[in-house]
Amino acid sequence: MKNKEKTNVMRLLDAKKIGYAEHTYPPDANKTGVEIAEMLGEDPSNVFKTLVTRGKSGRYYVFVIPVAHELNLKRAAEATEEKSIVMIPQKELLPLTGYIHGGCSPVGMKKPFPTFIHESAKEMSTMLVSAGKVGFQIEIAPKDLLAVTGARWYHLI
Repeated sequence: MKNKEKTNVMRLLDAKKIGYAEHTYPPDANKTGVEIAEMLGEDPSNVFKTLVTRGKSGRYYVFVIPVAHELNLKRAAEATEEKSIVMIPQKELLPLTGYIHGGCSPVGMKKPFPTFIHESAKEMSTMLVSAGKVGFQIEIAPKDLLAVTGARWYHLI
């Protein structure tokens, strides 16, 4: 019997005894989050993307929002108490987080960064986020994601 492939995110959650379900799809970094949600048979409001930003101070922040939405940079700055927030250039993502575009997870980054999860997840029993590799998602209870990342809720869109 062939073992299922595990990502570092899955191994980290296993080590912390945090429950999750694995979901896979044919890897394609050019697919949008909405297209991935459709491939998985999920409502796009239940599938979240992970965005990494830099504040005017130079500090980095992570935002987890539904895939069909764009991050409201004004609200993101408000959440972080920064004067302004910008998305980091894609080329900075891998060296900073250890993840590539399309496979960035809020769990298990190289360094922990202040993380904010859109408050719409608060009422969900589970939500999907990247498992740290293109083609892999994890379904996790929002309270568990909040605990493992040290995140806070915020209205980000």
